[in-house]
Amino acid sequence: MRHRAGSIDSPDARFYGWRQSAVNGSPESISGLLKAWSDGDLQARDTLLPLVYAELRRQAARYLRHERPDHTLQPTALVNEAYLKLAQQDRITWKNRAHFFGIAAQAMRRILVDHAREHRSAKRPGSALRVAFDDRVGAARPPECEVLLLDQALQELAVKDPRQAQIVEFRYFAGMSEQEVSDVLAVSRSTITREWQTARAWLYRRMMGTSRRPRA
Repeated sequence: MRHRAGSIDSPDARFYGWRQSAVNGSPESISGLLKAWSDGDLQARDTLLPLVYAELRRQAARYLRHERPDHTLQPTALVNEAYLKLAQQDRITWKNRAHFFGIAAQAMRRILVDHAREHRSAKRPGSALRVAFDDRVGAARPPECEVLLLDQALQELAVKDPRQAQIVEFRYFAGMSEQEVSDVLAVSRSTITREWQTARAWLYRRMMGTSRRPRA
């Protein structure tokens, strides 16, 4: 279908409209740009970054909040590396804003895991990146754990229950609400609430048990 240049239905006109409405970074404008990106519009992809950067940086800061202050990976570097990975994705059909930030959280976790492995292989004393598996909704606060330990536990949970592992990534790492996770995974909010509680309890037990084992 051909569009007359400047017509309201032309791709350029729709893109211009998204850019105008995107000034406030509304969920609707971001979702529109994500859909355009999914359809192959690289200009939409490039316009998206300034709109989502602040939230991505908050995600990165959440990841790094419990790290030692002198480690080399800072929020800006983590955001930049994660966005480069996301920009290279050409097989993802973005569902909405929440879906994008959920996938971004997964990318950040993988980057941290790779970073932790590099430090461990270098055998630098005290170089292990650490996170605290805390949760504002939970009554108890589990102890600190290494990023690699948490990654191992999540992989085990993914084998046991893939959806629960996704819920942990979206809720704990991406900071998504239960309703947002419900929308992305297309299941009821009550299911998300129940499985989030189950997954959190399983991870707590798993990591408490591992942290008490003597290291070789």
